[in-house]
Amino acid sequence: MLIHKLSRHLLLTINLSTIFLFPIIPSLAETSPVPSPSDAPLELALLTQPNSTVITANTINPEGLTTPSLWWEKENSENKLLDNWIAYPANEKEPGRVDLIVNQQIWNLLDYLERYDFVNRLGSSARKDGYNVRVFDYQQNLLATYTCNFVTTPTSCRIQMNNQNRLRLLRSF
Repeated sequence: MLIHKLSRHLLLTINLSTIFLFPIIPSLAETSPVPSPSDAPLELALLTQPNSTVITANTINPEGLTTPSLWWEKENSENKLLDNWIAYPANEKEPGRVDLIVNQQIWNLLDYLERYDFVNRLGSSARKDGYNVRVFDYQQNLLATYTCNFVTTPTSCRIQMNNQNRLRLLRSF
């Protein structure tokens, strides 16, 4: 019995000593925080009067595919949820940004997980081209964001949904 206790104690000591020999690598969350979403206002006027720097769902590039390419997502959007978007190029202050404008009536019919899936799919698509995403309705209410830290490898991202969406999920249980 005594030998068994001593051998367990010795084994525990060896295991703990071994743990301290390996360096502790900080996690991505500690070293590469995802920045806050852009606080720039939504510029709905650009949908009808775009300038030369933004891209909308109505922008056509005769020489090839326009980046970010969200047309496929718009055409395949269930029940025409995605209505339009405004893509702003990157500048010295922040990476590129896409403001998605959704049909509020359809957005309200979706539950939290369906909204999250929509934001994740379009955010992942825009991320490939170096864009963060914000989701708005035509009343300029911010509904969700998909924000990435493009400096890190791999790119770390965060989705934020407004609290109204969470309350609906909690009530459904």
